[in-house]
Amino acid sequence: MNFSTPMRGGSTPRYIQLAQTLYEEIAANRYPVGSRLPTEHELCEQFGVSRFTVREAIKLLVRQGMVTRQPGVGSRVQASLPVSQYVQTMSGISDLSQYAVDTALEVVRSVVEPIDATTAQALGASEGETWLRIEGLRYAQEQGVPMAHTTVYVAPRFRSIMLPTARLAKPLYVYIEEQYGARVDSITQEIRAVALSGPLSKVLGVAARSPGLWLKRDYLDERGELLEQAVSVHPYDRFTYRESFRRDYHSHKDR
Repeated sequence: MNFSTPMRGGSTPRYIQLAQTLYEEIAANRYPVGSRLPTEHELCEQFGVSRFTVREAIKLLVRQGMVTRQPGVGSRVQASLPVSQYVQTMSGISDLSQYAVDTALEVVRSVVEPIDATTAQALGASEGETWLRIEGLRYAQEQGVPMAHTTVYVAPRFRSIMLPTARLAKPLYVYIEEQYGARVDSITQEIRAVALSGPLSKVLGVAARSPGLWLKRDYLDERGELLEQAVSVHPYDRFTYRESFRRDYHSHKDR
């Protein structure tokens, strides 16, 4: 990324030049994800600039999602590349198809294995059943870092599903419908805030214990049986979920 766009009638401001240098040093792993940048005073000495210049440069990196600032703690590297945020607006199942058009799931691992007691409880299944587990990273278009880590469990009767590629551009449930003649009738969703664990934070390129959004979706057929369960974990600043609600005036009139 190039922060250093020259200003009309003059050279690029110093704070943008400083931001560009710090960006390049973060990308080169001189300041790894999770590490602290030098203090404002140290940066002033290193670059021979004012504190105002340093603060404006850090603000620019913060806006790009690469650095976080905490009073009394300093500036910490959160991502090695600029981060854009994906906003998902949902009003029905059809919106999930658009979500897949705008993003892609890179499959990292796919395995059929017996589920343990904890997983069985989450799936409403029996311990020892063999489910297909798919793990992957989801990317938004033109986004250099993943917006989520996703784990999908596919019901045993669909565990031999054939995926056309390791990069899925359609929702997984669509492949199930196409290959098995099944039909998703409803989707239940659960969302909660989490602190990202060490392994997950490393995969997603953020600091350990940073805030995240945990989102679970159960895909059910017309009999209410689970076809697929997907759990995605998003860094807090890479995904926004937006939903609209409409007042039902008829229900009030009937009272």
